[in-house]
Amino acid sequence: MRAKIDRVLEIILVLVMSILVLDVLWQVVSRYVLSSPSSFTDELAGYLLIWVGLLGAAYVAGKNEHLAIDLMLQRSGPVRKKILTMIINISIVLFSFFVFLAGGIWLVYTRFVLEVKSAALEIPLGYVYLILPFSGLLIVYYTIDNILRTNKQSL
Repeated sequence: MRAKIDRVLEIILVLVMSILVLDVLWQVVSRYVLSSPSSFTDELAGYLLIWVGLLGAAYVAGKNEHLAIDLMLQRSGPVRKKILTMIINISIVLFSFFVFLAGGIWLVYTRFVLEVKSAALEIPLGYVYLILPFSGLLIVYYTIDNILRTNKQSL
């Protein structure tokens, strides 16, 4: 199942990044070549960048290659390394659950209830912020799966 999720996430990331590149390219062409800047491209680029960043964070968490300062891990013995890795992974799960998942659900809910719309695109901002709980769910899944795989390997 994890391989399928990875593949779908890769495809989504490539699509969103491609749309972002085309959007920024159109922004440059419309502003400097046509001398008539497009009104929606700046806002769309910002939203797409949010999506790429959060989906990319989930993807990297799945590959267990997220940014880390691992100085203590490098200088630790096997037992201490396992304990530190467990503490780090549990911290990632808790942060992702409470901030991304729970906080993201609350943010999406309130944006829809308050009917907040974006300025240029005039779409409900709840759709833009849906990426928070989605990426949080992916990070929680990947991290728990990483913990289970680590424990299975050490048995």
